[in-house]
Amino acid sequence: MANYDQAEGLRRMLELPKLRVLTFLSALPDVDRNGMLINLSASFARQGKNTLMVDAKSSASSLSAWLNLKSDQTLLEVARQQRTMDAVIKLVSPGLCITKVAHGLSNDLGLPPAGYRELSKVFDLAVNRSDVVVVDGELNDDGGFILSSFEDSEMLIQVSADPATITNAYSLIKRLNNRLGRRTYGVVVSGVDAEQAQRVFSNLAMTARRYLAVELNFVGYVPADVHLTRATESGRTVIDAFPLSKAANAFVRMAEKLVTSASQSLRFDAMSPLGVQFEY
Repeated sequence: MANYDQAEGLRRMLELPKLRVLTFLSALPDVDRNGMLINLSASFARQGKNTLMVDAKSSASSLSAWLNLKSDQTLLEVARQQRTMDAVIKLVSPGLCITKVAHGLSNDLGLPPAGYRELSKVFDLAVNRSDVVVVDGELNDDGGFILSSFEDSEMLIQVSADPATITNAYSLIKRLNNRLGRRTYGVVVSGVDAEQAQRVFSNLAMTARRYLAVELNFVGYVPADVHLTRATESGRTVIDAFPLSKAANAFVRMAEKLVTSASQSLRFDAMSPLGVQFEY
């Protein structure tokens, strides 16, 4: 029995866990952030993954507002036993849904400790109903999240070639590092070609390694593509409206990489800032 237990334990250690919760942070404006979130989430759904987007932001132009989620369609309503889970989750398209943590979200919901624990339990229930949960997150003043559950998830940071967004992305990583300690973060670069993506990621990864001892992993990049703009303006995802476009292909590749290669340490192909490699 002891040998069996040891073998079983070793097997579980070596087995890569499936991607379940992905917390997304962005250094870009909300319109670019929302476009990335919904297209990446739609790509998960296109792969047959039951995908739930969770809006955990306070912005008036957040993802839930963009998708016309009602003010009472929140996980907080479930925690207060005022709504059922099914009632607060809106179907966006087959396999893709959205909900929000709380209406009028702020750094402090004014809940007692027991209230936050109950809200976290409700979030865990939502996670267990889904194959993939994509959290649209933001940091509180103390560098944490509105729910501590997000701290245990995989984290993906969006950046572009704009120097201001690179600075903001580094600031996000630094604040997370101060709060959570050293861990690995995935990076996606928007609105660039392969050469620009290499340069942006290389510089950011080198700085994070040098000053924070933090390793970054390249997840993918989304090229500037007029089809993405046209799809967004029409209220559709680019993988639905223009499935053969460069942007659609980029989102599909990123979703595939995240699903097949994700683990607790974001085991993508590790990239050295001195020798970044791309598959595109």
